[in-house]
Formats: sequence, structure tokens, C-alpha cells
Amino acid sequence: QLQLVESGGGLVQVGGSLRLSCAASKFYLSLEKYDIGWFRQAPGKEREGVACISFRDGSTQYADSVKGRFTISRENAQKTVSLQMNSLKSEDTADYYCAAVLMGVRCYLQSYEYDTWGQGTQVAVSS
Repeated sequence: QLQLVESGGGLVQVGGSLRLSCAASKFYLSLEKYDIGWFRQAPGKEREGVACISFRDGSTQYADSVKGRFTISRENAQKTVSLQMNSLKSEDTADYYCAAVLMGVRCYLQSYEYDTWGQGTQVAVSS
């Protein structure tokens, strides 16, 4: 059964960059045939869809709040999905989670569309 692990979180200054990665917990598994989403949850706020990537055609979706700053991509022969975060703002501070669901027509930014979740990684942006 697929289990996900996130990495790459940390503390960064406003305007800086971080790269998050999502991978299967077992090295011999890949994220092939899964749509992958990145979500975040700040203290006291609801979980928010940030970006997703479809396996079917590689199409991507982004939340308006991160468009032009964040980029989601598949790497390492479908073994990882990365979220490159540039021009970080203090409001990007949150716990970030990746999620997976077997491929559909397209990917979605709604959390209820996904059935497998990682444990999360913290991102803190300081001013």
C-alpha cells in the first residue's frame, strides 16, 4: 500500500526559496499512475490546496495565492514529486502535505479527492 513521505521543509527568510519533495516510503515504489497534490495548513486555518499534477497528461493546477511563485513537477522517473517554492512570503508559513490518488481525468486542489496522505513537513517564513 502506498505511503508518502515529505521532506525539504525548514526555516527561510521572506523572499527566499525552498524545495519540498514527496516520495513513496518504500524505495521500490513510485508515484507513477497517481495524481499528486500539495496542501498546506496554517495554525487555526483550514487545509488549503496549493498545487497538483496529473499523471494522465502532466497538467497542473495552482492556487491563486501561489501562481507564479510555486512550481510542481515530477522527477526521478516518477519516484518523486517536488514543489519548488520561490519568493516566499510570511503567509506561506504552514505545515505542507502531499497527497495521492489513482489517476483521474485531471488533478484537483480539493483535499477530499485524495485518499493517501503524508505526515507533513513544516515551512516557516520569517520576516
